[in-house]
Amino acid sequence: MIASTLAPQISEVFSLEDWMQNPPDGKEWVDGQLVEKNGMTLKHSRIQLKLGSYWRTYITSSGQGGEVYTEVPCRTNKQGRYPDVAYLTPELLAQFGEPAVLPQSFPLIAEIVSPTDFAEEVIAKSQEYLQSGCQEVWLVFPDNRWIIVITQNQRLVFISGEVVSTQTVLQGFSVAVDELLG
Repeated sequence: MIASTLAPQISEVFSLEDWMQNPPDGKEWVDGQLVEKNGMTLKHSRIQLKLGSYWRTYITSSGQGGEVYTEVPCRTNKQGRYPDVAYLTPELLAQFGEPAVLPQSFPLIAEIVSPTDFAEEVIAKSQEYLQSGCQEVWLVFPDNRWIIVITQNQRLVFISGEVVSTQTVLQGFSVAVDELLG
């Protein structure tokens, strides 16, 4: 889900450093303002839980380790964000532990796109993640039954009837688009 910038809900003046110290639940720090994430639906929540569970099961069964999180704060080069689903490698977990806010993007991030999200914002957010330490972003479009996987070097689209797989992080993970979005 992407934060809406049409009608930001600003509760008080916050710097990015303030946000890093104590990120308000569900509010991203975007262009100097606290912006409430909105558009969460039952479908969105179900897909978020399924994908997080699939990634978690895979890191355990494959022995790759690390941790999977949902709605967890991280800092990009520009903003304070709450990715819908995020994976932290064992190496970064050892390096950072579990701070209040990860000081960079997670290596693998999924955003479940809501009907209220704008394409330009979704794409810009994925690029922001990639410029801040992320290696792979999944943009999940439940209504269209598409998953776009974006890395530094490629953009792949997976549709209903296909199997989506990770490209650079969690090597070997795959799931049928219909299973994830069904």
